[in-house]
Amino acid sequence: MRTRLLLSLALLGAFTANAAERVVSLAPSMSEVMLELGAGELLVGVLDGGERPAVLAGIPSVGRYGKLELETLLSLQPDLILLWPDSISSAQREQLAGFGIPLYQATPRRLDDLADQLEAIGGRIGRAEAGRMRAARLRERLARLRERYRRAPPVPVFYQIWDEPLYTIGGTQVISDALATCGARNLFDDLRLPAPQVGIEAVLARDPAVILTSEPNQRDAWKRWPQLTAVRRDQVWAVPDRGLERPSLQMLDATERLCERLENARSD
Repeated sequence: MRTRLLLSLALLGAFTANAAERVVSLAPSMSEVMLELGAGELLVGVLDGGERPAVLAGIPSVGRYGKLELETLLSLQPDLILLWPDSISSAQREQLAGFGIPLYQATPRRLDDLADQLEAIGGRIGRAEAGRMRAARLRERLARLRERYRRAPPVPVFYQIWDEPLYTIGGTQVISDALATCGARNLFDDLRLPAPQVGIEAVLARDPAVILTSEPNQRDAWKRWPQLTAVRRDQVWAVPDRGLERPSLQMLDATERLCERLENARSD
């Protein structure tokens, strides 16, 4: 028993010694994951995109979304970089890979992937137990949401990202799975691009029962199309929580608010 205990402690010490201690986050959602794991003190640099949480105010910036400052990043000597695929250009992703710095790239397509992400990052930064616990709670809550809001048939929803030109979400976008969790169906779930551009004619042809706009001021423009079921039934709503667009643990709270908004939507 004593030998087994000593061996376990030795393995734990080796694991901790290999854990990342200087982390650069290249997406706001990745920064949130670090905070959710209780590891904000390990962040030595962040890529800015939108308003920062106050707790990250003093952390050096390595650029803005789409404009990474490589020299600044390298000067921080990170031993782990957390990457969201679209946060930097493909050319800069290749450059980063060439530096030999460990990279973790998150590409969640379903809400379940967020739990895997928490576990994976937790393991890399010496917070494996925190990652497992938070992942387990996420899976439990997700199962309850799916059970509570299940609908047959699901409500067809058009999720508008932008208006001119008109952009929506494709079936591989994690928000599409959030809609499914709430008993809804992404009107363009057959498109594989994360954010495809569509024409108004396509929206008219598919006739959503609900339209969700990412900005409240985009709602009134839909009044020009009274033949749409969503307009006729006054079911053109602003997205209740923009946290849907940041895939981290908080996205589950945003999904729950989305489910509450869609619960009474008429689809027949």
